[in-house]
Amino acid sequence: MQDEAKQYFSRELLAWYQRGNRDLPWRRNKDPYRIWVSEIMLQQTRVDTVIPYFERFMANFPTVQALAEAPEDEVLKCWEGLGYYSRARNLQAGARMVMERYNGIIPDDKDSVAGLKGVGPYTTGAIMSIAFNRPEPAVDGNVMRVLSRYFCLEDDIAKPSTRVGIEKLAASLIPEGAAGDFNQALMELGALVCTPKSPSCLPCPVMEHCAARMEGRETELPIKSKAKPPRQEYRLAVIVEGTGKHAGKVLVRQRPETGLLAQMWELPHLLLDGSRSGMFVNTAPKEQGELAEEVIRMVETDAGLLIRPTGWFADADHIFSHIHWRMRVYAADMGIADSGMAAEGAALYLASSSAGESAAALEDLPAGEQSRYRWIARDEMDKLPFPNLFLKLLNDYWSRKSSGGKGVEWE
Repeated sequence: MQDEAKQYFSRELLAWYQRGNRDLPWRRNKDPYRIWVSEIMLQQTRVDTVIPYFERFMANFPTVQALAEAPEDEVLKCWEGLGYYSRARNLQAGARMVMERYNGIIPDDKDSVAGLKGVGPYTTGAIMSIAFNRPEPAVDGNVMRVLSRYFCLEDDIAKPSTRVGIEKLAASLIPEGAAGDFNQALMELGALVCTPKSPSCLPCPVMEHCAARMEGRETELPIKSKAKPPRQEYRLAVIVEGTGKHAGKVLVRQRPETGLLAQMWELPHLLLDGSRSGMFVNTAPKEQGELAEEVIRMVETDAGLLIRPTGWFADADHIFSHIHWRMRVYAADMGIADSGMAAEGAALYLASSSAGESAAALEDLPAGEQSRYRWIARDEMDKLPFPNLFLKLLNDYWSRKSSGGKGVEWE
């Protein structure tokens, strides 16, 4: 019975796919580079979101060589908004490996492809099967869900051992000579029919032998243990408006070369320690003179600039896979106010500072470590890659400025 179910599954699924499938830009030829780029983009991202990014990326970097030789900032800018930016860096690093080791030609060899930066078992299987029609499984979340339901598998798909078992099962299902179409059919079925919450069993091409459907368990499977929730981090950020020759510009900084969002650009911000996070949650933005002081100290220490917070601008948040940033954003300028909470906060800092800077502050940024700070105008945002969170905040800021608005004033 198991062998019959396997043969039925492989035959009917492949026939369903070959009768008609989605017209996706990376399916229009078997170029392994295009398939590689698409599979990296599709990790953690929906197809309809990926399509315009893929087309723009291929227009800018049409070959392995073009990607390998491009400045990293250009690659990240082209990836901007797609998230998970380490994917873009690894993709470029992999392209450079192909240039150095294989003369710019992606090899028709499983071990060589698997050795490229950022290419794991799933991407290896996708490239080898779709580009070269090799009988290699390509098991992602869609595939694990489909096979768990069809064969009524009760193992936790969050466990590596379960993935290994499903990879072996998937490999045994690949019809001879049709690896690429079959793997894409599996992905297609999971994306369009055997969906996570509301599987469409009636139009499913393999419903007749689906064990989960026959047992009424199609919505229970697959079994997946819940991941730990991302930890909360409370951060303070500032939008500093320039004056003089920097009028109309704002202060941004570049992140370090390694780590989260490496080398991307952002608003200056700091992480609050745990003892102060309660103030962030329980105190209204306009009543946070101590937090304003924190922002002043950070910018003076890091960039050598003495700023004046002028008001609360916005609260924002962003969830990474393991961290949840909750961010409070202030507006600031380069002067010291004569009254109000901004003046109080600035005065507190000046009284404790050994720097002895005047209220006028420095307009030109020093060299050295502080060179990662710079002033930018709105049109310069087109040249620098920003994470989504800061892209949205800056676009909101420019939009308010163009309409004559501003941040909330201190009372």
